[in-house]
Amino acid sequence: MSEQLIFNRPWIMQRADPYVLRHTDGKYYFTASVPAYDRIVLRCSDTLGGLAEAEEKTLWICHESGAMSKHIWAPELHFVFGKWYIYFAGGEKNDPWKIRPYVLECSGDDPMTGEWRELGMMKCSEDDEFSFRAFSLDATIFENGGSHYYVWAEKVGVGKQISNLYIARMKDAHTLDTVQVLLTTPDYDWERHGFWVNEGPAVIKRGGMIYLTYSASDTGAAYCMGMLTASEDSDLLDPQSWSKERFPVLKTDADRGIYGPGHNSFTVDADGNDILVFHARTEAEIEGDPLYNPNRHAMLMPIRWNNDRPVFGFDNI
Repeated sequence: MSEQLIFNRPWIMQRADPYVLRHTDGKYYFTASVPAYDRIVLRCSDTLGGLAEAEEKTLWICHESGAMSKHIWAPELHFVFGKWYIYFAGGEKNDPWKIRPYVLECSGDDPMTGEWRELGMMKCSEDDEFSFRAFSLDATIFENGGSHYYVWAEKVGVGKQISNLYIARMKDAHTLDTVQVLLTTPDYDWERHGFWVNEGPAVIKRGGMIYLTYSASDTGAAYCMGMLTASEDSDLLDPQSWSKERFPVLKTDADRGIYGPGHNSFTVDADGNDILVFHARTEAEIEGDPLYNPNRHAMLMPIRWNNDRPVFGFDNI
């Protein structure tokens, strides 16, 4: 019998920016931002639903000072280039908003028990004069046509800075091979509530197409998901290869008590059905600073496909 999963309700409490990976051996791994923003944690289970009760292990703790000592955000676990890697963002206690992307590497077979070492900040290509010079976070990676691509959010401008999404091809697990290419900037009103934001990219493929979701606006009830689409056969470093949805593909549903859904990842259940993993709040009003309010919970949603196009909705159950 297929596993019975809980959909569109808190699944793992107080875990924002949730990332789930199903490895080639069938095991599921879960990581996310923790409310203290001071460490990287990992869970492992033989089943997707089992992650909710799985023991959570701390793999790495932030530094006392300097780089990677504050605001440890949005870790993702990937097995690429023959090893395990965790991509995450971090700031500095003396400069909390000096957020940059960093990489951890594990050469062991088991990421739960293997030794993790720091590789430092992600490296841009030698001829890239712009990447990672400013507030940079939320990196994800994906493979297409034998190449790996790195997608991340980075702020530009002065004053009220704008968070855009960029893409580059990877040379190795912690070095980019090409200069950054702008994928999307906050064009629409639903991407500009509170802050002008595009962040939290994630990729799913089907029918020869690449669907890249992202999150927009501040982290309250206005937080929502947008989507870009490109053909697997196109030049992914050409901005013209990507088309952008005019409206969000997932947003707050007050009737269901789900507020600010976003910063998602993708996985599959035991039967191979595609599952959206996202965080959301269950209250409309946030107490205190939204950034430090811990009540963003990881949730699951089944994805419905319409002519090989993903449909995200709370009615998908």
